[in-house]
Amino acid sequence: MELLSSRVIIRPRDPDRSLAFYRDALGLAVYREFPGGTVFFLGQGLLELSGRGDGAPSQDLALWLQVRDLTGVLAELRDRGVPVLREPRREPWGLDEAWISDPDGLRLVLVEVPEGHPLRTDLRAGHHPG
Repeated sequence: MELLSSRVIIRPRDPDRSLAFYRDALGLAVYREFPGGTVFFLGQGLLELSGRGDGAPSQDLALWLQVRDLTGVLAELRDRGVPVLREPRREPWGLDEAWISDPDGLRLVLVEVPEGHPLRTDLRAGHHPG
């Protein structure tokens, strides 16, 4: 199977409320709009809000969103009225993570990759940082 593109699709219980959350509170840039839906840029992926759901999202599902400055992002989100479910902390795997949720309760994990973490390692041959 050859994949050319991908996106996460969310069926919100209240489409207008979720649209306002992702567009206005989170400030995600719009990739495309169509009758009954909006697709947002989500880093290297896409997030589509379309249709209408009738159930709560599974607590087994979360969106992992990497940011450059976790403290700054949380301050912005608080200013926009977004509650923080869990304050930032360094996880055993070395990433700094905080949690928020969308209006339907879908958990969004905001992640900052700290200096020196293997995800920041440049694997190109012969490259030595600074």
